[in-house]
Amino acid sequence: MDAVRSERSDAARNRAKILAAAAGIVAERGVEGLAMAEVAAAAGVGVGTLYRRFGDRSGLAYALIDEREREFQAAFVAGPPPLGPGAEPRVRIRAFLHALLERTVEQLDLLLMAETAAPLARFGGAYQAHHAHLAMLVAQAAPGADAAPLADALLAPFAAPLLAHRLREGVTPERVRSALDALLAGIR
Repeated sequence: MDAVRSERSDAARNRAKILAAAAGIVAERGVEGLAMAEVAAAAGVGVGTLYRRFGDRSGLAYALIDEREREFQAAFVAGPPPLGPGAEPRVRIRAFLHALLERTVEQLDLLLMAETAAPLARFGGAYQAHHAHLAMLVAQAAPGADAAPLADALLAPFAAPLLAHRLREGVTPERVRSALDALLAGIR
């Protein structure tokens, strides 16, 4: 039993070292500088360990995204209003969309790498959690509305390739925020 605990604590320590090394590389050189061999060397682990744990660069990108995503989900599930419970559904939707925009812009390069790794990569765990939350709020705000496709429509602007394209064209996060508010106003 102690050997298993020791292995688990070693694995957790290695994971923390790897993620710290990867985050440092991304902060210093951007996502383009995220080379598996370099991350392994910076973390003091073998390249094989890195590939076994994360699979590839996109898996490593998702791991870097994961901590921020967990914080975000905790905020909208149990945090203070207006993002968390206790505010009117429309107010919560608006707070959610604005917070998701900030979170997406913050990690856009990592999300871009992760979401384009496979054809349906975008629609994994985080998207499902965002969608379920939004669909629930839309159903509360507009009983009788078809909440699932409306939630998809509200989440569409957060696709990393689309958002990166728009930002490179000069669309500001403030304009995206205003457009989201306009979409939300149309839900009756």
